Amino acid sequence: MKKWKKWGTTLLAASLTIVMTAACGGGGSTTSSQPAASGTGASGAEESAAGQEKPTYSFKLAHITAPDHMWHKAAEKFKEELDKRSDGRMKLDIYPSSQLGTEADMVQQIGAGSVDFGLITAAYLSSRSPSFAAWLTPYAFKDLHEANEARSAEVSKKILATLEEQGLVGLDYLFAGQRVMLFKDREVLKPEDMAGLKLRVTPSPPLTDFYQSLGASTEGLPLPEVYSAVQTGVIDGMDMDLDAAITNKYDEVVKYGAVTNHMVWPAVVMASKSTFDSMPEEDRQIVRDAIAAAADYSATTRAGQEEEFKKTLSDRGMKIYEIDPALFSAQIKAYDEKYGPTDPLIQEFIDTFRK
Repeated sequence: MKKWKKWGTTLLAASLTIVMTAACGGGGSTTSSQPAASGTGASGAEESAAGQEKPTYSFKLAHITAPDHMWHKAAEKFKEELDKRSDGRMKLDIYPSSQLGTEADMVQQIGAGSVDFGLITAAYLSSRSPSFAAWLTPYAFKDLHEANEARSAEVSKKILATLEEQGLVGLDYLFAGQRVMLFKDREVLKPEDMAGLKLRVTPSPPLTDFYQSLGASTEGLPLPEVYSAVQTGVIDGMDMDLDAAITNKYDEVVKYGAVTNHMVWPAVVMASKSTFDSMPEEDRQIVRDAIAAAADYSATTRAGQEEEFKKTLSDRGMKIYEIDPALFSAQIKAYDEKYGPTDPLIQEFIDTFRK
């Protein structure tokens, strides 16, 4: 009997040792999109101060553009900043060129938590959260510097906050070039010249309204299908930016580029709410600071490339020219009168930035 008591005591002690070791994180760090350490906020900070290792992360980010587009370069800057600011605890895998599907697919994956971050166009998001249509206000900004400064405006932050209703976290905005018009074989010099043309436009009510008021019909093709659609004559041109015109080699299938700069084109940087909310506040701030650095890098770099990009396309054989913004005064007025009253944030945006 004494022998059995002795063995029982020994087994109990061993079991307690195993449980205590596991509770103290003795199994090594975990690489996951969820924190490896237990506890968040003040509790997590106390455990960290007591010597427990900080959580490590392996994030996924998806977007639609090619690897040499500014948005992808900004994503790489975000990756670099995360690694540096977290002392190597935050790693990021980037999936460009719609590898994970359409923007609708990506937003669904982010909402489900299988993807942690996305760069999603404001145009697409305006179909889910109407306030994002504010960023499609025609001729709201003189250039990218003005648009980038608008990121910090109160109304811009309010628009980001509308994503909370969809279980998403809006972090910031990333800018590529402003919108231009590319035409396969017709030199459009004034709005009337667009009558009867079929143009690829990102599906969004303000964009389709803008072009249909010019007499064009619109097609909402995914970006990977645009090149072949122009080549085969399915469409006559597109609403695009100079960045994508170069990275997707549209100069091979279109002859004319009207640099109208009629709208800015932000990607909305969003995060999975399940990922973001599970992180300690210290780590959430690292993410915010890292994306802010990437956004400034993107806008500053891209603003300095405007003339270079126009020259590149011209050297490749595309005729590059400008159209006077005054010719679009009717479309500017129509947007303000139609969309301002539909949403208080759109009206606030117009009142804030229309000059």
